[in-house]
Amino acid sequence: MNALDLLLWVVAPYVALTVFVLGHVWRYRYDKFGWTTRSSQLYESRLLRIGSPLFHFGILVVILGHVGGLVIPKSWTEAVGVTEDAYHVVAVALGTIAGACTVAGLAILVYRRRTVGPVFSATTRNDKLMYAVLSVVILLGLAATVAANILGGGYDYRSTVSPWFRSIFMFQPRGELMAGAPLLFRLHAFSALVLFALWPFTRLVHMLTAPVGYLTRPYIVYRSREARTGPPTWMPGGRR
Repeated sequence: MNALDLLLWVVAPYVALTVFVLGHVWRYRYDKFGWTTRSSQLYESRLLRIGSPLFHFGILVVILGHVGGLVIPKSWTEAVGVTEDAYHVVAVALGTIAGACTVAGLAILVYRRRTVGPVFSATTRNDKLMYAVLSVVILLGLAATVAANILGGGYDYRSTVSPWFRSIFMFQPRGELMAGAPLLFRLHAFSALVLFALWPFTRLVHMLTAPVGYLTRPYIVYRSREARTGPPTWMPGGRR
């Protein structure tokens, strides 16, 4: 393994993870008010109703697929009776469909932000950078799936990418595994590291927030402003 591979697949993952963790701690301590999605639904809702469900449901399936493929070893799925061929067919089919939905939803959301004036005005530089990097990550992941498993002869990433991913968290990094992976998989992995490093400083922080406080928060009291009849009542200090 040469110096560049050492930098990309051993050093860079730990730098990205460090920024990811410490960045969220800093953001939560010093920018709680900004810990939000900055919803723009009031500005435009028609495109949002189409793009948001497509993107969020698609990305949820993509994340679950990555967890299953990267975290769970091949030997475990084989031990419960899931053959490699069956896993491959299900993973490619669901991954391609979910990836296409995610890309379509993201395209609609980006189009909405660019063409709807008030939404575009509320878009920060961090938002623009986040959308650009997120688009690259998703497109590279979909391209790697299609190129390797549909157009190509198939690629077993669970023999290289997955062990490398797990080795990072075991503090026994095996960068040589990623160094031998196809180019699209390497580009996808590195762009994901960039996204994780940017994550704490963008609206993506809302994905790590659970509305636990909603269960215990006090009721909100609304008072109606009904038309009063009769003369106003005067009290010491002013009108009531």
